[in-house]
Amino acid sequence: MIEERLGHILQLVIEKAVETGEPVGSQFLVDECGLDVSPATVRNYFAALEEGGYIMHPHTSSGRLPTEKGYREYVTNLMRSKNLNKKEAGLLSEASKATKEDNLRLKSMAKMAAELSENAVILGLGSSDSYYTGLTNLFSQSEFKDWNRIVSMSDVLDRLDDVLTKLRHVRFEDPTTLIGEECPFGSMCGSVVVTTQQGCLIGILGPMRMDYAQAISLMKKMQELLTI
Repeated sequence: MIEERLGHILQLVIEKAVETGEPVGSQFLVDECGLDVSPATVRNYFAALEEGGYIMHPHTSSGRLPTEKGYREYVTNLMRSKNLNKKEAGLLSEASKATKEDNLRLKSMAKMAAELSENAVILGLGSSDSYYTGLTNLFSQSEFKDWNRIVSMSDVLDRLDDVLTKLRHVRFEDPTTLIGEECPFGSMCGSVVVTTQQGCLIGILGPMRMDYAQAISLMKKMQELLTI
C-alpha cells in the first residue's frame, strides 16, 4: 500500500479520470478538489506515482492517467464504498419484478444494470447459455473509439461462450473485480463479476476506466433481489 498523501492524489486522479475520461492535471486537482498544496507540489506527487507505476503521462497531454497497477491499488486500498441511490435501487427492483421466470428475470435486471452503469452486462445462464446487453454503451466509451480496439473487443465477444465457460469454473461468492490482464474479456477492460445462489454468473464489463464502486453496488443489489 502506498503512503497516504500519494494514495489520496491517486484516488483523486482515478475518480476524475473515471468521471471525465480525460487526463487529469495538477492545476485541475488544486482547483476542483480544493487541495491545500500548490500545483508544483501536486506535480511532485505525480512524479512519485509515475515512478511507482501507478499513473502515466500521455504524450499529447500535460495531465496524467491511471495505469492498471493504479486501478488495482485503488480498488484494493483506496476506493470508498458506494450505495445505490433510491432511484437506482428502485429501477433495479422493478426490473426484477418484470417476470417470475428466472432467466427472463435475470435478463431484465441485466438490461437495467447496463443502463445504470452505462456499460455492458454479461450473463452465464445455466451450464452453457450466454447473454449480453449494453454493448453500445461499451463501444461508446472513449477507449474503444480506436477501430483496432473495437475489432479486438468484437473478437472477444464472439468467443463469449468460451470465456463464460472458463469463468463458470470459479464461484465468485462476492462481487469480484478483474482488471486489465486479469480480465478475460481483454486487457484494456475491467469487470465486476459475481455468482448467484442459482449458479448463474453476472458481470458488468467496461473499460479499465470504469466506476468499480458503482458496479460492485449494482452486483450486490442484484444478489439481494435474487434471494427474495
